[in-house]
Amino acid sequence: MKKDILAMILAGGQGSRLGVFTKRIAKPAVSFGGKYRIIDFVLSNCTNSGIDTVGVLTQYRPLILNSHIGIGSHWDLDRINGGVYILPPYMNEKEGSWYRGTAHAIHQNMSFIDDYNPEYILILSGDHIYKMDYNKMLNYHIEKKSKATIAVIEVGWDEASRFGIMNTKEDGSIYEFEEKPKNPKSNLASMGVYIFEWKMLRKYFIKSEKENLNYDDFGKDLIPKMLEDKVDMFAYPFKGYWRDVGTIESLWEANMDLIRSKEVLNLQDPKWKIYTNTMAMPPQYIGKNSNINESLVADGCVVLGDVKSSVLSHGVTIGENSNISDSVIMPNVTIGKNVVIEKAMIGEGAVIKDNVIIRECEKINVISEYDIVDEELISEGVM
Repeated sequence: MKKDILAMILAGGQGSRLGVFTKRIAKPAVSFGGKYRIIDFVLSNCTNSGIDTVGVLTQYRPLILNSHIGIGSHWDLDRINGGVYILPPYMNEKEGSWYRGTAHAIHQNMSFIDDYNPEYILILSGDHIYKMDYNKMLNYHIEKKSKATIAVIEVGWDEASRFGIMNTKEDGSIYEFEEKPKNPKSNLASMGVYIFEWKMLRKYFIKSEKENLNYDDFGKDLIPKMLEDKVDMFAYPFKGYWRDVGTIESLWEANMDLIRSKEVLNLQDPKWKIYTNTMAMPPQYIGKNSNINESLVADGCVVLGDVKSSVLSHGVTIGENSNISDSVIMPNVTIGKNVVIEKAMIGEGAVIKDNVIIRECEKINVISEYDIVDEELISEGVM
C-alpha cells in the first residue's frame, strides 16, 4: 500500500545519562509531565500532522514502551492500511541482531519501508519534547527540491558545542556538518528530525551492503558522506519549543517549563493535543488544609500537604503537613507526613517516610525508583 511519507521513530536508546530513571525502561518510556511518557510527543506530532504509518524502532528494555504504545489506538494509529508498528532488532543471515546506530536501524528495516514504497521517509528521535507540524517541513523539503532535509533550531552559542551543528549558505543549503565542535561556526543545532527522499537513501544502503561500508549513524557517517557526494541538503529552521531530555537536569527543566508559562509548551492547546495511553485512575483528592500553587496534579493523587511549582504524576500520595516545591514526583510515589522536598526528582514507586527532609542543594536531588527513604538515609546524602 503506497504511502507518500512514512515515519520511523528511533526509540531504542538506553538513556544512560538519565541514570536511575532508565535502569528498567527505555528513555522514550520515561514519565513526563504528570500523565505522559516522553514518546507521546513525537507520536502525537505524527497524528496531528496526518502521518498515519509509523514504525517504532525499539531495542533497550522495550517491554513497558511496547505495552504503552500497544496498537496505537490512543494516537489514532490503529489503521487497516498503515498504523503503528513496533520494530525490534532481529537476527538475519548476514549479521547479528543489535542496531549499531541510527542509520543502521533504518537500514535493517528496509523491507518494512519497501512494503509501503514511500516517496519520503521521516526519521525522528523518540526522546525529545516538542510540538512540530511535519507537513510544513515536508513542504519546505519539496519546495527546495531537497534530497535530504534536517530540522535545526538556534541554540545559545555557549551550548552549541554540545550538538551536531549545521553550517549553511544564505539559501539554507547545508555545506558542512560538525559533530559537537569545540569552536562552532554556527548555532544551528540538529534536532534529530530528518526527511529523506527514500529512493536516494535506499541507494546508500544498497551501496553499503555491496561494498561492505559502515553507514551506521546519520550524524557521524551518512550525512558527512552525502555532503561529500554533493547531495542537495537543506536545513529546515524550527522556531518553536524543543528540548532534548537526555539528562537529569534537562528532564527536570522540561517538566518545570510546563508550569512556568503556557507560552512555552501549552498542553491545553485544543488544536495540537498530546495524546497518551491514559491510566484508569480515580479523580485527584485535595485535602481541606492543602495549598497547591503553580503545579500539575494528575489523576489518582491524594494531596494532604502543600505543593508549589511541582509536577505530581498519577497515583502520588502526599501526607499531612508535608511541603513539596520545585520537584517532579513520578507515578505511585508515597510521601509521608511532615516531609520537606525541595528541587528533587522522585522515581516511580518510591516511599518517602515521615519527617524526611530533602533540602535544595547545588544539584537536583534524585531518589531512585522504588527506594525507601527514611531519616537515617538523609544524613548519608540522597542518591
